Amino acid sequence: MRPLPSIDQLVQGILAGELVALSRAITLVESQLEAHADLAYELLGRLMPHAGGSVRLGITGVPGVGKSTFIEAFGLHLAEDRGLRVAVLAIDPSSQRTGGAILGDKTRMELLSQHPRVFIRPSAASDYLGGTHRKTRETLLLCEAAGYDVVIIETVGVGQSETAVSGMVDFFLLLMLAGAGDELQGIKRGIMEMADALLITKADGDNQAAARKAKAEYEAALHLFPPTASGWQPRVAMCSALTRQGIPEAWELVQAYLQHVKANGYHARNRQLQLRQWFREGFSEDVLHWLAGSSVLGPVLEQLEQQVLRLELHPQQAVRRAIARLQQGWTT
Repeated sequence: MRPLPSIDQLVQGILAGELVALSRAITLVESQLEAHADLAYELLGRLMPHAGGSVRLGITGVPGVGKSTFIEAFGLHLAEDRGLRVAVLAIDPSSQRTGGAILGDKTRMELLSQHPRVFIRPSAASDYLGGTHRKTRETLLLCEAAGYDVVIIETVGVGQSETAVSGMVDFFLLLMLAGAGDELQGIKRGIMEMADALLITKADGDNQAAARKAKAEYEAALHLFPPTASGWQPRVAMCSALTRQGIPEAWELVQAYLQHVKANGYHARNRQLQLRQWFREGFSEDVLHWLAGSSVLGPVLEQLEQQVLRLELHPQQAVRRAIARLQQGWTT
């Protein structure tokens, strides 16, 4: 990493909307070097009062659904037709063996990446569960402080732990394909229950009839789900990134949702819940890291782990013994 600008310089640059400052700041918060951690959190703390003003969108979908193609068409509509500044945080799948990633979203979104009101930041998911990068929240905050009106998080694809993205955004959009087998069996119910809208992509040409059929099936299925915490009835729509049909309507759907949740107070409550979740997840992660490195408890944890591997203890027994040892240390 090149020598870092001062925190004052980064803050001033980000608040002025400078792309170089924003990119350097994101690199800082993504760094795994311990020496950068305090600097990163000082920067985030100073910028936090300037964040929170964007529309946060999470977009996911099955592989091959056309997430990048949709985001390019959608982002161009927001930037060109609506005059909005758009940030796209594109999470690429990475190798479990090497940690490497293709990071090809700027290539797949060539037109969008060249737009002066658009910022695209690809990051590798690495081994972080949830379909996002482990510093996605921090990057989102930096983009908001830099003045972006809409921040889009594109996840790696639908998986069991993918739903973590819903804890970071205001609106969760699930992209679906029509005519690709039994649609209702091909998607996990938990993800459908978290979606604020389902959007059937590639609804053009010979695929339009299949898209309309899938739309009716999804609408019927969503009515069987329990009421949402937001009081919003999830919608189903169709679009074609190729012809741009349905793209403006997708943004209008987001706007309708935001109007609904801001009016009933859910938007503010949800943002508070997300901050609480962010704190608790960070606390748990750092406490575990600290405990594992403790000169007192670290060897105890290692011993308990070995007993689990030798089948001498049930994993939960080992957990309870570790907690008991920790409690003993606090009371002595």
